[in-house]
Amino acid sequence: MTEIEIGRGKRGRRAYSFDDIAVVPSRRTRDPEEVSVSWQIDAYHFDIPVMAAPMDSVVSPVTAISLGKLGALPVLDLEGLWTRYEDPTAQLAEIASLDPILATPRMQEIYAEPIKPELITERLRQLREAGVTVAGALSPQRTQQHWKTVVDAGVDLFVIRGTTVSAEHVSGRAEPLNLKRFIYELDVPVIVGGAASYTAALHLMRTGAAGVLVGFGGGAAHTTRTALGIHAPMASAVADVAAARRDYLDESGGRYVHVIADGGVGTSGDIVKAVACGADAVMLGAALARATDAPGRGYHWGPEAHHSELPRGVRIELGAQSSIEEILFGPGRQADGTTNLVGALRRAMATTGYSDVKEFQRVEVVVSPYLGQ
Repeated sequence: MTEIEIGRGKRGRRAYSFDDIAVVPSRRTRDPEEVSVSWQIDAYHFDIPVMAAPMDSVVSPVTAISLGKLGALPVLDLEGLWTRYEDPTAQLAEIASLDPILATPRMQEIYAEPIKPELITERLRQLREAGVTVAGALSPQRTQQHWKTVVDAGVDLFVIRGTTVSAEHVSGRAEPLNLKRFIYELDVPVIVGGAASYTAALHLMRTGAAGVLVGFGGGAAHTTRTALGIHAPMASAVADVAAARRDYLDESGGRYVHVIADGGVGTSGDIVKAVACGADAVMLGAALARATDAPGRGYHWGPEAHHSELPRGVRIELGAQSSIEEILFGPGRQADGTTNLVGALRRAMATTGYSDVKEFQRVEVVVSPYLGQ
């Protein structure tokens, strides 16, 4: 692995973002309609390799049901407004109307409302009754407090999602979540992350996780790099975690752990390159928050934006341009990679000659920094 000298006392590895790479066509092409973009995790099959990020600007119970019926996997934030308020319509409208200077402190006040276990149960019941796969997310800090409520409510997939999730969290103040024991004792598949390195991902895979979210501070609404100085360029991060998956497959005697790119996946081209680097699926936040029927009303924010002590995210204005269905399946109305995301993935796979997502992970990739052409 090539290292670059930063100064006499420090060396660093060169890492690449999705903008730094491109896929290369091969000798074969295919009909886009004959390309399969489906994927399966544990017993759950999905028509498209898309997870909707557990963020209040992206997923509400209503949009979760819509996304599920469109073939995606929506994940509801079980620490968000929908589990703090009986009807958070007024709070969502207020957040969308806030002056940028006042947004963070006011959001901290809005999200200070306690999480209500009965609302966790109610929201998950709504999804189950609609007949879609039920997935909910908690942070590592809240998992020990609310996991039983989530499991008793009948969740199909449990997501433990944070800016970073470690299999070896150390704390002298309280007993940390023992991921390996927790996952082993749970009766439902668990997806955990973020992780951004080979070693961190391999340790998460050894806990028994069904999937690993790849990313750290790379989302559109994150300011983690500015606030904490931490960032993981996504092309290198996904490729590193895919390598951990390969080695864990051998180590475990054939247990396959799914790799999900979570962060920095804002356009259809990013989705294509995430899969090319080894992702089985992508988690979309800003890409879906642009929908006219998204709960954020053209605005986007994550839990980092209202952290009570150290905010490292912001509420951003994206504008509402198309319905969720148009963003995923078209017809595309812009040439900027923000609509017909699945159609673009199909066409890229067809143009390079691959018939399914697993095959497409073998496509040739070149380092080709984006210069605006």
